[in-house]
Amino acid sequence: MRVLSGIQPTGNLHLGNYLGAIRNWVRMQDEMDSESQCFFFLADMHSITVHEGREQRIRNVRDMAAALVAAGIDPDRSVLFNQARVPAHAELCWLLNGTARIGWLNRMTQFKDKVGKDREGASIGLFVYPVLQAADILIYNATHVPVGEDQKQHLELARDIATKFNTDFGVDLFTMPAPIIPKESARIMSLRDGTAKMSKSDPSDMSRINLTDDDDAIMTKVKKAKTDPEPLPETAEGLAGRPEANNLVGIYATLSGTTPDAVCAEFAGKGFGAFKPALGEVLVETLRPIRERFMELRTDDAALDAILDKGAARAAAAAEPTLRAAYDAMGLMR
Repeated sequence: MRVLSGIQPTGNLHLGNYLGAIRNWVRMQDEMDSESQCFFFLADMHSITVHEGREQRIRNVRDMAAALVAAGIDPDRSVLFNQARVPAHAELCWLLNGTARIGWLNRMTQFKDKVGKDREGASIGLFVYPVLQAADILIYNATHVPVGEDQKQHLELARDIATKFNTDFGVDLFTMPAPIIPKESARIMSLRDGTAKMSKSDPSDMSRINLTDDDDAIMTKVKKAKTDPEPLPETAEGLAGRPEANNLVGIYATLSGTTPDAVCAEFAGKGFGAFKPALGEVLVETLRPIRERFMELRTDDAALDAILDKGAARAAAAAEPTLRAAYDAMGLMR
């Protein structure tokens, strides 16, 4: 079993990143047997579809590496690296551009959502972004890829590209990656709008809990989170039509390793004046050790670069046989 997943280094991690993806990465890493391997990468080559200054991009990559290690990713047990240190990603992407079809990419809903009406002004990189994602997966012959609802279509594209390449060139080169639907997949919403995902791009910092927020900031944000005047119901069914209440109960349940029904039973009939301080305490106790470790790690650029260099060397060694075989299958002398 070979698991692969990536995350864009575009600023501070927030609670949604941690509960929606990173915590599951750590769980998968810890559950791996000696014959299996996890590849976790910082998708800095994907990040170039949005303009960013050189120094800021470098800082973001290092900060994201520090945050992942602080959250529990072990560079000795998992392969942790950034894309740019492994040129095989870009090389295979170009080879796969000869196999992928414009019609396939035209059907990618994420591209349509991101560009809106400004299709002509979008970068080519954003359009072919799913081909690079396919290369990210196929270069390591990943057997499993953790995916959320918004990425299922891209994994299906990777499978289509792999199938067509294998068929066109008469090889059995690329493994068909299977999706992993995490056992506990938390969809964390904005603290200001229970119908929108928690996002680092939201202009309001009060909409999210950053992993860098101190204890006081966390408590303040929770206490000021949008809610409604109704008390908590006896069961989660009573949260229907109450997105903000449902979000806060879901966060508490996820952090406590329990269910929304159990949380409702515990706080039934109580208002958010009683619930929010309890939620704040759970958040503070969960995030404090991650924040403290992160703040310690992010001040040592040399150590972070050493972690990424080590991971990149392991990733490059794993990628080389597949890349060499792809060149050979296409009749390209390398």
